[in-house]
Amino acid sequence: MRLAFAAFATSLVVSSFAYAQVPAQVEACRLSGLAAIRERSPSLDQITLDMQSLAISKANTRVGDTPITMVVMGDAYLQRDKTDKPNRFVCLLSDHDKIVLTFFTEQ
Repeated sequence: MRLAFAAFATSLVVSSFAYAQVPAQVEACRLSGLAAIRERSPSLDQITLDMQSLAISKANTRVGDTPITMVVMGDAYLQRDKTDKPNRFVCLLSDHDKIVLTFFTEQ
């Protein structure tokens, strides 16, 4: 019984530690998305990614001649006065975690 409790407590600590850390690629996608959307809406100064909705997938594909090594998808909240609805967020990364594309769409 003690062993089961110790394993459960350890898994809670490890999962909370993992949840607290945002992968560098996700933060790079967020910042790239913010820069892109600020071109159209200069007053926008924050994008919040819903970490629970994010799907972070390794990939081994190409878009044209560009290799795609990771895809990040999930819900993003844009700081706007008119709506609290999330936007769908997609980010493609290539070799060396270079951002190829960030895309937002209203759901």
